[in-house]
Amino acid sequence: MTRSAAPAIGLPCRMDPGTETQYLSRQYAEAVAASGGIPVLLPLLEDPGVLAPLVSTLDGVLLTGSSSDVDPEHYGAERQAACGAIQPLRDRLDFMLLEAAFARGLPVLAICFGMQSLNVFLGGSLIQDISSAVADALEHQNPGSEGRPSHAIDIARGSLLESLAGGTRADVNSTHHQAIDRVATGLEVIARAPDGIVEAVAGRPGGPSVVAVQWHPERSFALDALSRNLFEHFLDRCRSSVTA
Repeated sequence: MTRSAAPAIGLPCRMDPGTETQYLSRQYAEAVAASGGIPVLLPLLEDPGVLAPLVSTLDGVLLTGSSSDVDPEHYGAERQAACGAIQPLRDRLDFMLLEAAFARGLPVLAICFGMQSLNVFLGGSLIQDISSAVADALEHQNPGSEGRPSHAIDIARGSLLESLAGGTRADVNSTHHQAIDRVATGLEVIARAPDGIVEAVAGRPGGPSVVAVQWHPERSFALDALSRNLFEHFLDRCRSSVTA
């Protein structure tokens, strides 16, 4: 089917645990729009299946960040003391969106919490709190970094990220306390922090059409080429799904 419209990109909202207000930073929508897409914000509902007719019109899925943590029950782990609060509605929507995207072969870009929920959905697990579980870890929970660089990452040679970054080193912002532990089947690590924490993954050949990063490129979209290249590459993939 061929459509003349720009790619429609689904973005799940976030809801702080214990509250009833849904919201999403405008930076996500602005980055999607600046890269040639139409952002479609998706609400958190008890039954995300209600959104199925809308989700069926999407050309790509961008899994956004969240102030919650993925429920450890989803990866068969006991909840540890340092694990943050969970938001079941967000877990539910992310998993529904991923199921729909993979069924239709849609591109997925996953950011921060979105990368973690992607890994769990595909059968991986998470480090529930980096600072209490990883000796000599960098400061990954650095809210003051906003869109500014917080630490370096080492990028796998020959990876997509190397081409987007123009090399095997880059500086990224960092505002997370969890990270990928066991990498899901179908994903490959394409970047790590100097302390070994996984910073980016992508689908293996023949696997899902996904790119996921642990930092927030929407916050640094106006500041560095790598952030813009990530969004533009994602929208290029989504345009292919529009014209397929």
